[in-house]
This record gives sequence, structure tokens and C-alpha cells, in this order.
Amino acid sequence: MGLEMVLLLVDKPALQRLLDLPWQDLHSGMESGAFRGQRPASNSRLKRLFDIDVEAELLDWMETCEIEGKPTVFEALKQLRGGEEGLLHLMHFASPGAWEVWEGRGFLYLDVALGASVPHVDALYSEETWSDVSNRLTGLSEDEFATSVCLDWMERRKALGETLDEKEDPKIVPTYEAHDRASRTLVHAINTWKGNEDLVGIIGREHLRAAEWGHGPWNLAAFLQR
Repeated sequence: MGLEMVLLLVDKPALQRLLDLPWQDLHSGMESGAFRGQRPASNSRLKRLFDIDVEAELLDWMETCEIEGKPTVFEALKQLRGGEEGLLHLMHFASPGAWEVWEGRGFLYLDVALGASVPHVDALYSEETWSDVSNRLTGLSEDEFATSVCLDWMERRKALGETLDEKEDPKIVPTYEAHDRASRTLVHAINTWKGNEDLVGIIGREHLRAAEWGHGPWNLAAFLQR
């Protein structure tokens, strides 16, 4: 189905604690699992990497880096070419979870949220788009949005002359359920984000350069220019 679009929720205080560590302390702590108790509580409705997986990915990346002296993690990331990749690994560690969806389906959900068509893939990830989407979905009930998404999906199928009869297409019900679930969890993710001042939403895409994740001061490249 293609690449995945991601809304990664990041706990800002948890991230800052990691950034303030000495580089070597971060490495040794990730090797020993010492920081697992400092991860934000996992949000059961969102996706999150297991502790051992995010630790391994961060350690694999750290071992490709040549660091001189005894800098803090933030100082080291600022010095490194491609430091944004390490920052993204840290954000995954400091995350309660993420909303992820196939990019092609993302157009459906954002079109319905905005009441207008997202014109192209770049707009799907733009700061303007996500500012509007988050404003429109904040406080909205999951039932209302999920119903709107599923009805819109069915109308699109009709317009293309495709069947809605599950006897003719056994994928109809699983696809309907997937749209219902994804639209509900999008509302949940945004309301979780907007309801907690310690959280920030980082928009990205599978295989997108880490420097291009996030918006404004929370764009990862901009973050390391602080």
C-alpha cells in the first residue's frame, strides 16, 4: 500500500532529559536499559516501538558517530552531520505513541477533516494543512469523524463504479473497519496532543529524511539550530 504517514507524539520534558545527558551516559544507559523507567507511559491506542527496539536503533546510530570530548547529547547532535537522525531516535524513545496510516489513505482522512481536497502529497505534510486539521479535530467526537470518513469512502467507491457488496468483494468489511479505526485514532491522537501541554506532534513520513520531520521550531533541523 505504500509509505506510511506518521503523527509522532513527543513528551517534551522526557526528550529534554535525554538531550541534557552526557553523550557517553546516554550510550551506556541505553545499553543497560537504565532509561526504560523514564519513558512516557505508552498510549495503548497508538503505536510505539518496544524499548529494546528503540534502544537498539539508537545505539546502532550512535556507534556510527565520532564524538570528541564530553559533550551533552544536544551539543553532540548539533555538531554532527545528520544529527537530526539521532534526534528522531530520541523522539521515538520519548514518545507515548504515534498515529500511523498508509499515505494513500491519509488523503481521505485529511480531505474529510478539512472539508476540501488536499491537492498533492507535499500538502499532505505541510504545516498549514496540519494546523487546520488539528484545529478542526480538536474536541470533535471520534464517532462523528469516523462516520464522516466511512461515508465519504463509500461515496468515492460508488463514484468509481466499485461494489459495496461484501459478497462480491470480501475486502469491503476489513477496509471499512480499518478506516473506522484509523479515523478514530487520529482524533484520539490529536486530542491527546492538544490536551497536554507537555506533548508536541511531529509530522513525518516513512523513509523521509529526519531533517524534514516536524514544523516550525519543532522541525528537526530547526530544533538543532537553537
